[in-house]
Formats: sequence, C-alpha cells, structure tokens
Amino acid sequence: MDTVDIVIVLAKAVAAFALLMVVTVLLVWAERKIVADMQNRLGPMRAGPFGILQTVADGLKLFFKEQITPAKSDVAIYLLAPLLAVVPAFLMFLVVPIGRPFNVTLGGQIREISLQAMDLNIGLLYILAISSVAVYAVVLAGWSSGSKYPLLGGVRATAQAISYEAAMGLALVALVVYASISDATADTLSVARIVELQQGTYATAGGSGILNTLAGFVPRWNIIPQFVAFGVFAVAAVAETNRAPFDLVEAEQEIVGGFHTEYSGMRFAMFFLAEYINMFTMSAIAVSLFLGGWSGPFLDSIGGFGATILSLVYFFAKVFVLLFMFIWLRASLPRLRYDQLMQLGWKRLIPTALVWLVASTLVVAWRQFGAPWA
Repeated sequence: MDTVDIVIVLAKAVAAFALLMVVTVLLVWAERKIVADMQNRLGPMRAGPFGILQTVADGLKLFFKEQITPAKSDVAIYLLAPLLAVVPAFLMFLVVPIGRPFNVTLGGQIREISLQAMDLNIGLLYILAISSVAVYAVVLAGWSSGSKYPLLGGVRATAQAISYEAAMGLALVALVVYASISDATADTLSVARIVELQQGTYATAGGSGILNTLAGFVPRWNIIPQFVAFGVFAVAAVAETNRAPFDLVEAEQEIVGGFHTEYSGMRFAMFFLAEYINMFTMSAIAVSLFLGGWSGPFLDSIGGFGATILSLVYFFAKVFVLLFMFIWLRASLPRLRYDQLMQLGWKRLIPTALVWLVASTLVVAWRQFGAPWA
C-alpha cells in the first residue's frame, strides 16, 4: 500500500462520516415532516426552507446546553457510554458499498475506486460483531447513571438485543447458504461480493421462450428467493435500532426516558445521533444483502462515471423506501408490551429463522449434489 492508497482510505473514511452527518440531519427532518403529514399536521416549517434547518437548530441547542453529571453515577463509564453508541454506528457503515466502482488515474496509474470504505471478506460477521458492541453503550449508560429508570432501560436492552440478534444472525446464515449457489468459491461473507452476485436478471443466457423473456424483467435480488430471511431480518433490524414498536428501552410512559434519562446536552445528542445512523445503516445493509445494493437497469449500457452516479441514485432510492417503512411503523403501531416483545423474538422469529435455514440448506444441497436417493 503506497501513499496514494492511504490517502484514498482516509478520504473514504472522512466522506463516510460526512455522509452520515448529512443523512442524519435530513432523516430527522424527513421523519418529522412525514409523521406530521400522517397526523394531519405541518411539522417543522420555520427554520430554513420547509423547516429543513430545524434539526441543525436543535443540534446547536444541545451542543451549548449544560451537561449534567449525576452525583451517584460511575463517572468514567457514564462519559464513555455516548462514545460507545456513536462509534459502532459509524464503523458498521464502512463495509457497505453504496455505488458502482469506477476507474481514475492517480499517481501515474489507473486505480479502481470502490465506493466502500473497506471490503472485508468477513463483512457479515463484522456487522454482527459491531452491532453487538453497540448494545454495551445502552447497558452501560443505564447502569452507570445511578438511577433506577435508566437501569431498567439497560436491562431491557440486554434482553431485547440477545433475542433479536439471534434471529438476525440465523437469517443472514440462510442468505449466505443461498449465495453459495451462485459461486461456491466466492467470499459470500463479503457485502460487496453479495451485491455483485445479485447483478442482472433471472433470464438464462441463450434461453428462449415466454418464461425466459419474463425472467429478463425480474432482478436477481436475494429478497425473491430469501423472502422469509428478509422478513426476519427486517423485524430484527427494527428491534436492534430500538425503534417503535420495539422502543421499550426508552418508553416514556413507563420509565421516563429509559437508558438516557440522566443525560443532557451533547451527550444526549450522541445517543440521538447513533439511533438515526443505525436506522440508515441497517437500511443500507438490508438493501445491499436483499435488494441488489446499487444495482439497477442501464448501468452497463451507460458505463463509466455516469453509471456510478446512476448506481448511487438507485442505492439511495432503495434505502429511502426502507427508511420510510421505519417512519411509517412509528406513526402507525402502538408500542408492544414487554412479554409480547419476548414472545415475538423467541417463539416466532427464531423458530421461523431456524426452519428457513434448514429448508434453504436442503434446497442448496439438492441443487449442488442432487437428491440423496438418486
């Protein structure tokens, strides 16, 4: 790795950070406007055009607001928890490819620039590991505050994370098993490779007939054969981000504000920031794994940097659809009771994911090795 490669890596990291900051501002504004529209209200409309600067104003207010430190808190862990919330949210996004790679001449040679901060051959394991670390922020924030309501929120977060991470992991295993059909030698734990395996349509090369023609209009997205895994992953992703109707860790009507009750100012803003970054990151991961990532029509015919720009449009359009679903759920569904939350995780999602994993494994084995009785 030469100096140019190091500069490229640093530039990608800075660009990813800037993108997440801008996305958070726009996402908070969009959620307020969409929920307001669903409830026949106007929402923010005074700060900036269409109220788009309201989030910036709120961020500045929190930045200059007094930050309290409870007398009975464990100060070191109390101060560390907000950082543990933001950093994993940022790190998890780094393995997501947001656009088609393009070539550029740098340092006297042609280099392929991938719109992905880092491509790990164990990308899915990395995502699961980092999402597990993020739970520590909620747990430690609740415990270190020295108050009963944050502690209850932290305990709830622990049980919720254990329940739904298991279902999410099983859904991803089924996806990896299916991805091995296309290329058994591929790094099917790499997010970029999974996106590549979803390029094109289901039409067979050199095939003919009406069915093959119709298959030419069906994208080769994993959501079609792995629709059950996608459903399990989507529900688990909502629970992992502590969004309604799974927001029991911060239920205002029950435990005041949950794990961040004793936080104020910029420390509270960091938890708020982490939640919305996680929303965007989980949507981006779902798009990459199940909805073809940045793939779409006309990319090959356009080619070059124009295809890269179009792939970015495809990617963010798909992500916005999933983010809209997050917001729609918040505006439509009441919060679950805690026993309902646990039953859904342990009695519904995990058994469904296990059965689907076994079924996917049998189908893949049959296709690759034939029927055992043949």
